[in-house]
Amino acid sequence: MFRLDNKTALITGGGSGIGEAVARLFAARGAHVFIADVAADAALRVAGDLIAQDYAAEPLELDVADETQVRDALDQIAKMGRLDLLVNNAGVSHVGNILETSLDDWERVLRVNARGAFLCAREAVRIMVQQQPQGGVIVNMASVAAQIAVDRRLPYSASKGAILAMTRSIAIDFVGQGIRCNAICPGTVHTPFVEGYLKRSFPGQEDAVRQTLHARQPIGRMGKPEEIAAAALYLASDEAAFITGSALVIDGGWTAK
Repeated sequence: MFRLDNKTALITGGGSGIGEAVARLFAARGAHVFIADVAADAALRVAGDLIAQDYAAEPLELDVADETQVRDALDQIAKMGRLDLLVNNAGVSHVGNILETSLDDWERVLRVNARGAFLCAREAVRIMVQQQPQGGVIVNMASVAAQIAVDRRLPYSASKGAILAMTRSIAIDFVGQGIRCNAICPGTVHTPFVEGYLKRSFPGQEDAVRQTLHARQPIGRMGKPEEIAAAALYLASDEAAFITGSALVIDGGWTAK
């Protein structure tokens, strides 16, 4: 079960954190993975590790918010055969309520999280509609912040809400073309992304705030990237063939409170 043999996958933000865990798991389950990241060295590191294990992997430097780069990257992948799987994972964050959020802050977060996911999904759908009857699968990384209020996360929450709405629209609009589109809504996951946020936003208070992040999930800890990757594998696999337009919440019980 849960094999991805002979499938080609593009994972954005694949150079670290959740994206890296997804790339490693997909490759181990048989997929040919394209590891896209705005940080070329990070993509190269992950791809190099996978190639050394005899997995099929290629690094790809990509700014997901750049329309030309996205179109060129996906065209390049399509010319090599197919694009079966897209994991829209690249993202950035900001700490602040509406009064603490500048227009630049708002546009920076929406540019990567919402615009970037839109551009990658649009170009993926262009390819997948030509691959009927199998089409393809899109997995969008949303967040519990798309479903509940999280203190001082205004632009991030808005961007993830947009991703959740886009997921449902794509799912319904293209269900007849063999394309499935689902979202994952993680709680707080312990990644380099989170550690960077702690360092930038809470200098000198990292340990205390880290413990707060662990504690706000009823299960008592933050999630692990590998746990989110396992969900992405399920949604990408043929075993999830009856699932589209759904949001899979993985949050240690946070939204159940």
